Amino acid sequence: MKNKSMKGKKILTAVLIMTMALLTLTACGGNDAQNQDEEMTKLVLGTSADYAPFEFMYPDENGDMQFGGIDIYVSEYIADYMGLELQVENMSFNNLLTSLGKGQFDMVLADIEATDERKEAADFSEPYLTELAPQFLVKAENADKFKSYSDFEGKTIGAQTATTKYNIISEIPDVSPVALQNVLDLIKEVSYGKVDAILVDGSVAQQYQATNDDLVALSFDELGTSADVCVAVAKGDPKGLLPKINEAIAKMNEENKIEEFKQKASEYADVWQEVSAPEDDAEGEEE
Repeated sequence: MKNKSMKGKKILTAVLIMTMALLTLTACGGNDAQNQDEEMTKLVLGTSADYAPFEFMYPDENGDMQFGGIDIYVSEYIADYMGLELQVENMSFNNLLTSLGKGQFDMVLADIEATDERKEAADFSEPYLTELAPQFLVKAENADKFKSYSDFEGKTIGAQTATTKYNIISEIPDVSPVALQNVLDLIKEVSYGKVDAILVDGSVAQQYQATNDDLVALSFDELGTSADVCVAVAKGDPKGLLPKINEAIAKMNEENKIEEFKQKASEYADVWQEVSAPEDDAEGEEE
C-alpha cells in the first residue's frame, strides 16, 4: 500500500512539472509574439538617393536635408497604410538587395525592375508604376549626330554602375562604356563633353531634359519597351510584408497617386541633390 501511495505521488509530481513547463513555454511564446508586434513600429526603406526624380535629397526651409522623390512618396504611402513610421536609409544601389537579404531593410524602392535574376535574391510586389524605356542623353549641340541607333557605335557612352543600362551600352559595337555610380556624375560627364552620351531610364532622361537646356533625350526602338517597377522585400518575405504592401499599392493605384507623386517630385527639380553612399567593391544588382 505504501509503495502504491509513493508511486501515485511521483506520478502526480511529474504531471505537475510537465504542466508547469507547458504553461511556461506557452507564456514565453505569447510574449515573443507580442514583443515582435510591439517592435514593428517602423518600416525601414533602403534606397539610393542618386536617381531623381525617383529618389533624391533636398534642403527644407531650415536648410536640413530631406528625402524626396516618387519612390519616397510611395514608401510613405505604404507605411501610412500599414500604420508604421517610415525610416529611410541611403545606400549605394550596388548593395541594396544584398543588404535587404541581410535584414538591414524591410523593403527596397529604387526604380527596380523585377527581373528573373533579381527574383532569385528577393521577392517583389505587384507593380506600382510603369517606367519608360531607357533613353540616351546627349548635348543639344550634338543631337543631330544621332539619327539612328547605329550612330552610337564606336562612341564613349556612360551608364550607372551595375545596371541593365550598362549592359545595354556594353553590347553596342565598338562602344567605350563608362560606368559611374552616381547619375549626377554621369550628367556632368555628358555636359562637359567627356562622354558622347549617357543611358538612363526614360523618366530620368525626360526630367533632365526638362531642367537642362543643353541636354536632349533620344529614344530608339532598340532600347526596348516600358518596364514594371516593384517593391522588393527579403526572399521568402520572412516578415510577411507583401500582402499589406500589395494592398497599399492597389489602393494607391485606385487613387491615381503616382501622378500626384510625379508632380510633387518635379516641384523640387531646382533644388534636389542626388546623394549616394561611397563607392565600394561589392558585387551589385541591376537597375
